[in-house]
Amino acid sequence: MSTTSAHDDTLARRLRRLEDKESLRALMIHGWRALDRKDWRTWIECWAEDAVLEFGPWDHILGREAILAKVIEAEAPYATMQHHILNMDFEVRGDRATGVGYMWFVAVTGPGTAASPYAMGGPYAWEYARHTDGWRLTRQQLGVWWTTGEDVLRSFTAAD
Repeated sequence: MSTTSAHDDTLARRLRRLEDKESLRALMIHGWRALDRKDWRTWIECWAEDAVLEFGPWDHILGREAILAKVIEAEAPYATMQHHILNMDFEVRGDRATGVGYMWFVAVTGPGTAASPYAMGGPYAWEYARHTDGWRLTRQQLGVWWTTGEDVLRSFTAAD
């Protein structure tokens, strides 16, 4: 292989890796902004059919439709929500990828109410697979490091 060909190959690999990382970032932003709008279908399309959600209070949830049902049950009662994903970082290895970030979730039970919003934060760990139509989330682990306010709807409280 000539020096020029090797350089082009290296450049193409680097560009592909950057495009993949941007695609993963865009997937997460697109999906989690959909959650804020309660656009459940757009959000769940970010997930693979056999995905796993691991979240402390809820334990393990297996499969896209089960994940969707649990999230609707927990989040639909809130009047408004904001899902912030911070400090995202991705590693791409072929058709698989991993990522980490931080959650900052804020929910309000009623707009304009005097009560303070419920908020929580913690670490995300993600796993992805490339599908024919783009990247999909295959596993999400979410921990809760802190909360503030009261979860008056008890949506994020472990079952007794």
